[in-house]
Amino acid sequence: AVGGGGGAYVGGRLPRMRPELLLTLALGQVLSLLICGIGLTSKYLADDFHANTPVFQSFLNYILLFLVYTTTLAVRQGEENLLAILKRRWWKYMILGLIDIEANYLVIKAYQYTTLTSVQLLDCFVIPVVLLLSWFFLLVRYKVVHFVGVGVCLLGMGCMVGADVLVGRQQGLGDHKLLGDLLVLAGATLYGISNVCEEFIVKNLSRVEFLGMMGLFGSFFSGIQLAIMEHKELLKVPWDWQIGLLYIGFSACMFGLYSFMPVVIRRTSAAAVNLSLLTADLYGLFCGLFLFQYKFSGLYLLSFFIIVLGLILYYSSSTYVAQDPRVYKQFRNTGGPVAEAPPLGPVEPSVTYTSLGQEVEEEPRIRVA
Repeated sequence: AVGGGGGAYVGGRLPRMRPELLLTLALGQVLSLLICGIGLTSKYLADDFHANTPVFQSFLNYILLFLVYTTTLAVRQGEENLLAILKRRWWKYMILGLIDIEANYLVIKAYQYTTLTSVQLLDCFVIPVVLLLSWFFLLVRYKVVHFVGVGVCLLGMGCMVGADVLVGRQQGLGDHKLLGDLLVLAGATLYGISNVCEEFIVKNLSRVEFLGMMGLFGSFFSGIQLAIMEHKELLKVPWDWQIGLLYIGFSACMFGLYSFMPVVIRRTSAAAVNLSLLTADLYGLFCGLFLFQYKFSGLYLLSFFIIVLGLILYYSSSTYVAQDPRVYKQFRNTGGPVAEAPPLGPVEPSVTYTSLGQEVEEEPRIRVA
C-alpha cells in the first residue's frame, strides 16, 4: 500500500508487476528500434551516396516538430498558447534548443576523428550524467538495486564492444583520437542535460510544449548552422529518388523518436530511457549482418541478454523523489505570492514509481516562471 502525501511503499509485491515490467521494457525497445532506423539511413546516405549532411538531417526533424507541435501551441488559448509560453520561458527554451542541436552535432562529428569503439564506450557517459543531474536537480533517490542494474547494463555494453574488437568490425580511422573522444564526452554531457530537462518539462508542464519549443528554436538555430557550415555539402548531394527516400526515412524515424521519447520518459525516467537505448547499437548490428555482411559473434547475443537483465533489475524497484519543502517552494511559482510552507518535522520521501506500480494520486504540477 501507499500511504498519504509522504507515505512509502510497504512490503508485498506491486500489483500487475509482470505486465507493467514487460510493457516498460517494450516501450524502451521501440525507442531503440527508431534509433536503429536513424543509424541505418544515415549509414546509407554517408557510405553509398556520400551525403554527409548531419545538420540538414536534424533541420528536417526540427521543421517537422515545428509544423506539428509549434503550430498546435499557436492555436491554443490561454496560458498554454505559444505567445504566453514565450513571454514566460523563451530564454530557457532557447538554451535548451541550442543544447539539443549541439549534442547531436558533436557526437556525429566525433565519428570523423575517433573509432567506433570509442564512440560506443564514451557515449555511455550520458548515463552517470543523467543520474547525477536527476539526483541533484530532480531530487530523485535511487536504491542499491538501481546502481546494480546500471552496472549490469554497462557490463553488457562492454561485452558488445569487446565483440566488435574480436570480429574486427569497422572501427574508423581514429585520426585525432583525443579530439574525437572529447567531442563524444561533450556530446554525451549535453545529451544528459537535455534529457533531464525534458523529464522535468514533460512531467510538470506538457509534452506538446516541450516538442513545440524544440521545433521553434531547433529549426531556427539549426537553419542558421546549416547555412553557415553545411550549404556546400548540400549542393554536392547527387539528388535522386533513392536519396529522397532515405531522407524521408531518416526524418520519419527521428520525428518518431522525438515524439515518442517524452511519452516513455513521463512513464519512467530519463535514466531508464538511456539504459534502454543501449540495445540500439545491437539492433543496428543485427541488421548489419544481413545488409552490410558484418561478422557474427555469440558475444553479441550475450551482451543483449546482459543489458536486458540489467534493465529488469533497474525496473524491479521504484525510485522516489525526496520532496524537500524548501526546494519545492523555490520551483513552485504560480504567478502569485508563494505561501510559506508550514513547519514540518523530518521530511519523508514521497514515492514516485518510475516504471512499475500504480500511482494513487498525481503530484501537483510544478510551474516554472
